[in-house]
Amino acid sequence: MNNLALQSDTQAIVVDEVFPHAPEAIWKALTTGDLIGRWLMAPTGFEPVVGNRFTFQTTPAGEWDGVIHCQVLEVLPCERFVYGWLGGHKNNDGYGAPLDTVVTWTLTRVDQGTRLRLTHSGFVLPKNDSAYRNMSEGWKKVVRNLDNIVTEADAIPASGKTP
Repeated sequence: MNNLALQSDTQAIVVDEVFPHAPEAIWKALTTGDLIGRWLMAPTGFEPVVGNRFTFQTTPAGEWDGVIHCQVLEVLPCERFVYGWLGGHKNNDGYGAPLDTVVTWTLTRVDQGTRLRLTHSGFVLPKNDSAYRNMSEGWKKVVRNLDNIVTEADAIPASGKTP
C-alpha cells in the first residue's frame, strides 16, 4: 500500500453522522470481526492491531478475484481507526480496476452521542471513477447498517439475553 491515498490530487468519500450511542459502543462494532461482518463484509484474519493484514471478499470481476486486501494503519481506541484498502486488477477498467485507498473512521463524543466520520480517501479519477461512484452510495448504506447493529447491541442486556 502506498501513500497515493494521502496525495491532494485524489478524491475522497466522506460520510458524517451523529448517532445516539457512546463512542465505546460504536468502537466495538468497528473493531470486532463478527460485528463487522454484519454491517459491511465478513473479514478474514481481522484484528484491530497496527500492522495486521486482513481481507474482505466481494464480487469478482474480469481478472480481479474480488479480494480486498487491508492493513491496519492506526488504532486509537474509541477515537480513530484507519486501514488501507487495496483491490482490483491492472487489466480491469471500471469495476475491479486497481484501487489503493485508505479508510478512516473518526469518533467524537458529542452531547447527542457520537459523531462518526468515515473518510475513504485516495480515489484517482478517472481511473477509479466507477469505484468512487458505487462506493459513495455504498458507504452511506454501510454507515446506516452500522448504526442498526450498534442499536441492536445496545438493546441486549449484560446477561446477553434479548428482552
